[in-house]
Amino acid sequence: ILYWSLSFWLTSHSFCGCCILGFGIYLLIHSKFGVLFHNLPSLTLGNVLVIVGSIIMVVAFLGCMGSIKENKCLLMSFFVLLLIILLAEVILAILLFVYEQKLQGYVAEGLTKSIQRYNSDNSTKAAWDSIQSFLQCCGVNGTSDWTSGVPASCPKGSNVKGCYIQAKQWFHSNFLYIGITTICVCVIQVLGMSFALTLNCQIDKTSQVLGL
Repeated sequence: ILYWSLSFWLTSHSFCGCCILGFGIYLLIHSKFGVLFHNLPSLTLGNVLVIVGSIIMVVAFLGCMGSIKENKCLLMSFFVLLLIILLAEVILAILLFVYEQKLQGYVAEGLTKSIQRYNSDNSTKAAWDSIQSFLQCCGVNGTSDWTSGVPASCPKGSNVKGCYIQAKQWFHSNFLYIGITTICVCVIQVLGMSFALTLNCQIDKTSQVLGL
C-alpha cells in the first residue's frame, strides 16, 4: 500500500512538474510582460516556472526510481531535495514579507520607466495594452502618466484607476486562492517526505528479516 501511495504521489508530482514546465515555456514564447522590467529582465514568471518545473521533475524522477528499485540512497536524496525545496519556499515567503515595500517600489519603478518606451518599442506597447485591457486601468497611477497622449487601450471615463493599484487589488482579491494553493503544495511535499522516510524504514526492516 505504501509503495502504491508513493507511486501515485510521484506520478501526480511529475504531472504537476510537466504542467509547470510547459506553462513556463509557453510564457517565455508568448508572454509580453517581461519587457516592462528591463532592470531585471531575466527574472520573469516564465523563467521561474521553467526552473521550478524542471526541479520538480528531477526530484520526482529520483523518488520514482528510488521506490521502484527500493534504493535507499535515491529515496534519501529525494527526501533531502524535497526538504531543501520546502525550506526555500519558507525562506522566499519570509523574504517577500520582509521586503514587500521594496518589491512594490521595484515594480512601480519598472512600470514607470516602461511608459517612456511605449511609442518606441512594439513589445512594450503590446504589454501595456494587454495590462490596461485586462485590468481596466490606465498608466501606473492614472491617465496623467501618459504625457504624450492616452493610449486607446485605456478605458474611457474620468475615474480610471492606475494599473499599479488595480494589480494590487487583483492580488488581494485572489490572495485566498493563492494561499490555499501554496498550502496544498506544502502539504503534498510533506506527505512525499513522509512516504519516502517510511518506505526507507520499511526497506531496512525487510533487509533485517532477510538477513541482508
